[in-house]
Amino acid sequence: MEYSVTNMFAQKMTENVYVKAFAQGEETEQREFPPVVSVLLASYNHEKYVETAVRSVMEQKGVPFELIVLDDGSKDSSPEILEKLSAELKFRYIHRENKGVIATLNEMLELARGKYFCTFSSDDIMPPDRLKKQSDYMQSHPNAVACFGQVKPMSEDGVVEDLVDGVYMQAVPEIHFEEIFLGEKALHGCAEMFVTEKVRQLGGYDTRFFFEDYPLYLKVLYEFGPQPVSADIVCCYYREHGDNMHSNHSRMYNEFLRIIELYKEHRLYQQALKNWKAKWFSALAYAQKGEALKRLPQLASLSPVFLKRLPKLFIPRFFLKH
Repeated sequence: MEYSVTNMFAQKMTENVYVKAFAQGEETEQREFPPVVSVLLASYNHEKYVETAVRSVMEQKGVPFELIVLDDGSKDSSPEILEKLSAELKFRYIHRENKGVIATLNEMLELARGKYFCTFSSDDIMPPDRLKKQSDYMQSHPNAVACFGQVKPMSEDGVVEDLVDGVYMQAVPEIHFEEIFLGEKALHGCAEMFVTEKVRQLGGYDTRFFFEDYPLYLKVLYEFGPQPVSADIVCCYYREHGDNMHSNHSRMYNEFLRIIELYKEHRLYQQALKNWKAKWFSALAYAQKGEALKRLPQLASLSPVFLKRLPKLFIPRFFLKH
């Protein structure tokens, strides 16, 4: 990947610059110092939500940061909304034709000047002080390449639940490659922060796949070892609506199987394959029982992880927990 001039400048900045930025971040506007954190916000057809998402980022305090927004060829009024917001709030805004989320993230990653970066979705809300808390956490874990936090689910109309999603609490205090490879623990794509140069060294986001987070998480954990997960930092209010990727089970799980195949020489690959097929079956048995029955020959195994989920096929959805 070719680096921009801004990246070359960021690479030459000393740690003292970042220390100064941390020390004075509380008392200064975030744009007065080189950014400690780059927030990469990919926008696509979220005209109902994008202004709230952007304002929630720009209201962050306590650490110098930059916001880079790239609209990936939205067909709705998102570009007009973002044009006005960028004039008002002075963040970097780019609009171009549609190239997909992976190309969009890699383009923003190339522009990022922060020591750390995180991605954010154009339909979510960033809780106050998330960037300060998570960058402070990274500073206190200097050997970490990444850190992860928690999310609170939010309804389509913006009602935030009181408790964090317990699924992601299971990864506290750190997550290992084997755990995420086997699907035993999970990380949320809006609860991450990375050391920018380390992700660049890994080649950024993998263009072979249509979603971004799981391939990168595997690569980071495989190359750099276990990474910390905080129980106390809420990184995102995650909006749940019909456009979320997790509602398209077959497309999503097909991709999981393609991704884990990159590690087919790993001693746990066969177990990982069984586990992810069982997860796919479980999701279908809850939401699309006819499709689950149709795919039974493809997804079935005699492994305990599958047999435990098999009864879901015969239990009415009303009685099941998702």
